[in-house]
Amino acid sequence: MRYTGTQARGIRLPIINRGDALAEIVATHVVEAGKSEGFSIKSTDVIGITEAVVAKSQSNYATLDQLAEDIKSKFPKGEIGVVFPILSRNRFVNILKGIVKAAGESGKVYVLLSYPYDEVGNPIMDSQKMDDVNDQLKKLSPIPASKFREIAGEFKHPFTDMDYISLYESIGADIYFSTDPRDILKLTPHVIAADIHTRFLTKKRLQQAGAETVFTLSEILDKPVNGSGFNPDYGVLGSNISTETTLKLFPKDCGAFLEEVQNQVEKLVGTRPEVMVYGDGAFKDPVCGIWELADPVVSPAFTPRLGGQPNEIKMKMVADTQLSGIQGEEQTQAIKEIIRQKESANMGNFAKEGTTPRKYADLLGSLCDLVSGSGDKGTPVVLIQGYFDSYADA
Repeated sequence: MRYTGTQARGIRLPIINRGDALAEIVATHVVEAGKSEGFSIKSTDVIGITEAVVAKSQSNYATLDQLAEDIKSKFPKGEIGVVFPILSRNRFVNILKGIVKAAGESGKVYVLLSYPYDEVGNPIMDSQKMDDVNDQLKKLSPIPASKFREIAGEFKHPFTDMDYISLYESIGADIYFSTDPRDILKLTPHVIAADIHTRFLTKKRLQQAGAETVFTLSEILDKPVNGSGFNPDYGVLGSNISTETTLKLFPKDCGAFLEEVQNQVEKLVGTRPEVMVYGDGAFKDPVCGIWELADPVVSPAFTPRLGGQPNEIKMKMVADTQLSGIQGEEQTQAIKEIIRQKESANMGNFAKEGTTPRKYADLLGSLCDLVSGSGDKGTPVVLIQGYFDSYADA
């Protein structure tokens, strides 16, 4: 009997720098890890590479001056409203600096924050007070920061110990609050929709409400500016602070990179594993309530097989229903046969009830993010083995 199923291993790499031959480095270290730890690389394995090292090897960076130049070309009047950004030093502070720089000394930047949480669950106030103060807040939208503090109280993020209202004010923006993005139009008709996953809906709602200028963050630095990095699909979404004056952007054009990783592994051991680039995992922390997906997608690039989704049966449901009259080896063999026949058209949907139809790329990318972490583990590559196996496989 086989006693193991899916396994995920963090693979250590040297420090990756701009211009490094990352595909060769990844392949070499995955293969050497197998030799050292006693496992082989199969074509059904999955190699995940974190977006950070991919973007770094691509030199996909932009300075705040380059960012400001692009924003200034889109908002030449120097008046900019920013709707529903997330509360993050890493993700948004440098972007806000670029927006303020673009507006100039005579310009104006209005930031509209959502409450009691931002888009991914970071709190901006004590949510326990919502029932007591919500009626007051709703009457005032958009609510100036001073009035918001007066009603909702002073507040620091429970995990970062950061007062994000003060932080964003210190950069040079006027802060307001609302639960409706259209309230920004009471301040300015020129708007950046800074939300991540609802940006297209927000843009549409603002345009329908009469906004004169609306861009999403995915439309900022979607083309190079004065030699900058860029991302044609996501702009500055998925970016991170690199230095006080530089952003590292989300990786772009990764198809050739994925194929090169496969080619390099095949050259070394004769197999072609699946490959993906991953960022934030799509999971919600059960304690703090923060949804971790601050990137626009879990995976910006993956080999074709990873674009599908699992076709699985719920083993415990089958065992408790159609196989409830048998036990032991007979039940085991019957389960395995049902798994082998799960593609059959006459199987029905009952056996699949309770399984969640998520995409492989989202599931595997989330697993990679959990394994590699975001700190000092030094494992920006994750090797996943046995994921496509089932109970029926030897």
